[in-house]
Amino acid sequence: MAPLHPHSGDPVFDLHVGGKMEIVSTVALNGPDELSLAYTPGVARVCEAIAADPSLTQHYTWVPNTVAVVTDGTAVLGLGDIGPAAAMPVMEGKAVLFKQFGGVDAVPICLDTTDVEEIIETVVRLAPSFGGINLEDISAPRCFEIEARLKERLDIPVFHDDQHGTAVVALAALTNALRLTGRDASTVRVVVQGAGAAGVAVARILLEAGVRDVAVLDRQGVLNSERSDLTAVKAALARDTADRFGRRGSLADVMAGADVYIGVSGGQVPEEIVASMADDAIIFGLANPTPEVHPDLAHKYARVVATGRSDFPNQINNVLAFPGIFRGAFDVHATAITEGMKVAAATALAELVGDDLSEDLVIPSPFDPRVPGAVRTAVAEAARRDGVARR
Repeated sequence: MAPLHPHSGDPVFDLHVGGKMEIVSTVALNGPDELSLAYTPGVARVCEAIAADPSLTQHYTWVPNTVAVVTDGTAVLGLGDIGPAAAMPVMEGKAVLFKQFGGVDAVPICLDTTDVEEIIETVVRLAPSFGGINLEDISAPRCFEIEARLKERLDIPVFHDDQHGTAVVALAALTNALRLTGRDASTVRVVVQGAGAAGVAVARILLEAGVRDVAVLDRQGVLNSERSDLTAVKAALARDTADRFGRRGSLADVMAGADVYIGVSGGQVPEEIVASMADDAIIFGLANPTPEVHPDLAHKYARVVATGRSDFPNQINNVLAFPGIFRGAFDVHATAITEGMKVAAATALAELVGDDLSEDLVIPSPFDPRVPGAVRTAVAEAARRDGVARR
């Protein structure tokens, strides 16, 4: 007898048989009366009401609680450019996380194009069906332009999670790590290795949170205005980071005496460079599955260590952020997700640790039941403060 599927017996593949999600009706259809209310002729009355007042979409459809999870498959996990078809299992997984941790419905959409203009135009045309857009696994630097231009054209939240989800959780963990080691954001020295989507966003949110001395590196070294090879995004970041303190050179140059290392590059940091950091250092090696600094090595020189993995303490996991961020934004019908809303989410996550703060607990677990509510409330309040809430 042939196997049920080509990888039958493998628990990972067995879990994915048929996909990981389905559409479930919220209304019963047990007879003609219910059918006439849910569909024709009753549904026509609702359609006419929305045509006369489009804001009624917020009350009589699933739109205000539904996110489009959009990718082109060019930067999927650590797998890289594997295309839209192969990206679908990840997008389904993202949708399941939205529902499980935020009560938000999500629809995975894998686009068969990598053209910036085509992606933007496609999402704009799909937007009336959704309350928010979660961009996912789109490679840099295209992801920056796509997000920025969609924000300009749409009046619903647009959020590239690879950038901002990582940044929010990293800031939350760093906030507690600084508290644990007696450091102040305004004087701490931070090195961010990697100037892709996550690296740029991490640097930006650190600046927003009051960190002043940040050096960001790509493969050619520290981003600074003396370099002629920088994209517009990197050039702007250079002016706001390394230029302030004259940081230049290689990773070895800026790691000597640094307080904090945040890796989002996937490279490996030699031990002698790790050893050159300040006492009681903080090391976040976030590449998966192989951190830039393995925890066993990091613990020889650092007091606080975090990774992106679930099998070590202090996992920097985006699921701590994005479900609650969208949930809070949807609660107040926000038109956008602001920097203030992201910082508020990070602050809420950091505060949940409270008196349990220790070297092995600077960030809550993704399964801490308090997380979604805390992030949701903080984001909604920040949306009102920032003037993007519609209710």
